[in-house]
Amino acid sequence: MTSLVKRFPRHFAWGVATASYQIEGAVNEDGRGASIWDVFSHTPGKILHGDTGDIACDHYHRMREDVNLMSQLGISNYRFSISWPRIFPMGYGQKNSRGLDFYDQLTDQLLQENIEPLVTLYHWDLPQALQEKGGWINRDTAFYFRDYAVTVFDKLGDRVHNWITHNEPWVTTVAGHIQGRHAPGLKQPNVARKVAHHLLLSHGLAVESYRDMGKGRIGITLNLHPVYPASSREEDLTAQQLHDAFHNTWFLDPVFTGTYPEELDEILPFDNDFIAEGDLNLIQQPLDFLGVNYYAPHRVRWNPDEISHASLVILPEEPITSMGWPVDAKGLTDLLIRIHYDYGPIPIIITENGAAYEDVVEDGQIHDALRQHYLEMHWDALANSIEQGVPVHGYYVWSFLDNFEWALGYSKRFGIVYVDYLTQQRIVKDSGLAYSRFLREFYEYHHV
Repeated sequence: MTSLVKRFPRHFAWGVATASYQIEGAVNEDGRGASIWDVFSHTPGKILHGDTGDIACDHYHRMREDVNLMSQLGISNYRFSISWPRIFPMGYGQKNSRGLDFYDQLTDQLLQENIEPLVTLYHWDLPQALQEKGGWINRDTAFYFRDYAVTVFDKLGDRVHNWITHNEPWVTTVAGHIQGRHAPGLKQPNVARKVAHHLLLSHGLAVESYRDMGKGRIGITLNLHPVYPASSREEDLTAQQLHDAFHNTWFLDPVFTGTYPEELDEILPFDNDFIAEGDLNLIQQPLDFLGVNYYAPHRVRWNPDEISHASLVILPEEPITSMGWPVDAKGLTDLLIRIHYDYGPIPIIITENGAAYEDVVEDGQIHDALRQHYLEMHWDALANSIEQGVPVHGYYVWSFLDNFEWALGYSKRFGIVYVDYLTQQRIVKDSGLAYSRFLREFYEYHHV
């Protein structure tokens, strides 16, 4: 392992990541309002096994214990998200000081344990009250988001120096408004481009506000995939081009070039009445870093029945995770080099990377060799990227804890720490122990 440790720069940020609705629970406590995920998860048939985030990992009550566990493992960076309805139960107007106090205490606890916070403002839990006003279809939501962001910057900005506006706006747009498998559960392709634009506008407004008041770094996190054609046939090359526009450049282009990819017009035609003068300049403001969530590449073949005119192909010899996703670490290197040359130079942080596997508790331990191997392969791929000139500054394992996996409920486990949901016992998996050893070796080598 030592040879791998040597391949990363001294100040590389290693961490773990979580999201508010997936771990916190306490959905009705201390003045928190309802989110769209509360409503969606309580709608029969929406979540596997009828699971909800009502309790989840009970992190709201076990925060200090969880932070202490991070510290014991030698984790020095933690990415978490803030629950908007904890701060503004109605999405705007009267703020809830008890909600702010929780994140204030979490921040202090992290710093006390020498763990640097990386804060995500939006990880999908929109206040339900705003959804009832149209949610992200309504342009006003972008401005409510700015006001919420300013409130959080004001409360935590003296101690938090690294911020992410949005996590995976593609998922909010597509899974939430086209496929209907995520909250708010809409199947309205005709609104998708408006939703995406308002999400990006809210990002731009938050960045602008932070520049006026903050001294740290701010970026956005996108879920991205290298897209490979299944063959060299012309139709598969077209599928590759369209799929790349639908999954990657739809959000990369406006953030970095102030335009939307033309190929998107073939997938989701639109009139641009919702784009006001100055919007794209606001969206395109310089960022301090780009957050990248990477899990797997996409290999595609032409399929006119799919919205992006492409179907995913899994090769027979490819190993897959329990999500059915191919394991291909080289895809991470390919993706990062592409971002660097097409949109860079921009500092990159891997804000999520990890794998779900079927975990079995044996004598109080979880021997998750496949997850450990997955992580180690991706660290190697990351080192390859850095050696080829990509300025990668950090890496966060998804996830610190097993948690509520959205529409799949508690059926999939991504954590390096196992959670027994009946007792809330935490058990560090072998992958977590391996990560801990790797981190200690890294810090020892670099004498950080």
